Amino acid sequence: MIYVLLPAYNEENALPKIFATLEKVVAESSEEMRIVVVNDGSSDSTLDIARSFEDKLPLTVLDHGVNKGLGVAMRTLLYYTAEKAGVDDVAVAMDADNTHDPSLIPKMRETINTGADVVIASRYHPDGEEVGLTKFRQVLSRGASILLGMVFRIPGARDYTCGYRMYRVSKLKEAREIYGDDFVLERNFVCMAEILIKLHKIGAKVDEAGLVLRYDLKGGASKMPFIRTIVKYFLIIWRWGILDGLGKYSKTVTTKSTE
Repeated sequence: MIYVLLPAYNEENALPKIFATLEKVVAESSEEMRIVVVNDGSSDSTLDIARSFEDKLPLTVLDHGVNKGLGVAMRTLLYYTAEKAGVDDVAVAMDADNTHDPSLIPKMRETINTGADVVIASRYHPDGEEVGLTKFRQVLSRGASILLGMVFRIPGARDYTCGYRMYRVSKLKEAREIYGDDFVLERNFVCMAEILIKLHKIGAKVDEAGLVLRYDLKGGASKMPFIRTIVKYFLIIWRWGILDGLGKYSKTVTTKSTE
């Protein structure tokens, strides 16, 4: 089973487009699929539109009621999957703004089958590309990935910030057991780096597939608070790169993982 995880906040224009592509992917897939959407307190028609597709797609809609941030939406999705899915299943998280092409899912599944625990859809893979991003966004994203890569040195990872990833469910279950409710603590976009770093710390093998990021297809302005996001990246480095390296931040991960 492949679980497709979509955190959605004010995506009334993009959701029908991504659902249309997912409908084709589901129809052509040799593996059963289940789409899970979290409506993160949208103020537009996102929730109603998502529910209107429940009869057309294998779709589960979860509702936060109020906006809690991307990190909380991802925590809801990953914890839901860790509880509901089987150990042989995979989960692929992607943005609901139509910038991520669902047709890449089969390729990511093939990469998981070669032994990876996490497959990142990467703009920085030789087959990857960015279309429609401002120079500022390009510099911010690449700069964050370069800095995080210098500190954490995760083999196989070039793109530390992209939200389009496939996870082996057995690894998500392991992370849930080890970290408990502390698996995803960040509330904003930095949660994607946090998730990758924490999975790496429990031995996840990481690989990438080339992504053509179509920011030109995104409806509306970016929801990322840039200054706050930059500060949060440095806090991630401080907590999980420096303090954790000194044994002063993380819970007893090594002990728990070997019990």
